[in-house]
Amino acid sequence: MTLGDPNFLFARGWSPQKLLTPSNPKIGSGFLVAHDEPQMNIGDEAGTAFQTMRGRNFPAIRQFTIFLENRVGQLLEVVRRFEGTGIRICALSISDAAECAFVRFLVSDADRGRDILERSGLAMIETDLVGVQLPEGPQPLLRVCTALLQAELNIIQAYPLIVRPNGAPAVAIMVENIEMAMATLDEKGFTLITEGDLADDADLTS
Repeated sequence: MTLGDPNFLFARGWSPQKLLTPSNPKIGSGFLVAHDEPQMNIGDEAGTAFQTMRGRNFPAIRQFTIFLENRVGQLLEVVRRFEGTGIRICALSISDAAECAFVRFLVSDADRGRDILERSGLAMIETDLVGVQLPEGPQPLLRVCTALLQAELNIIQAYPLIVRPNGAPAVAIMVENIEMAMATLDEKGFTLITEGDLADDADLTS
């Protein structure tokens, strides 16, 4: 069971209230990285070309997962926090659970977006995902899934972007080994989406 399953946290005795307690001094208050999530390891002889410091062209995109009470208007309140900031929500996925709703999303400026959510006091988890542009053809998603399957990589969760970086549709994918997934897709000629692509798309449409 992973965070792709809405009952992941509750099965481990976690709750939104517990998540509000700082657990990683490098990240800040009200913010927790779940160690069960696939995390990016940089400079660990992974054998890929992606062992660089994170920047706007780093080939991974940050997903924020927040936990909201099952009450009318909760999602609207979160979305309104980005109003007037110049930050655009680029992808959104919602899973309903017994105790709360899990809202996963990508934004055009991850650093500023994290600050906004952190200041709001929302329970939150940050995870690296692979963003991949869907190739032309009748079954683009099939080609992406086939490439990952051939590398024996499991897809934990996936959802489409609601923006079109580089003018083409794209999908965000959580995998067990993000470094291997990025290397595999890059070697097979797929275009990886960076956080810079999300920011550029937001600039073009603002």
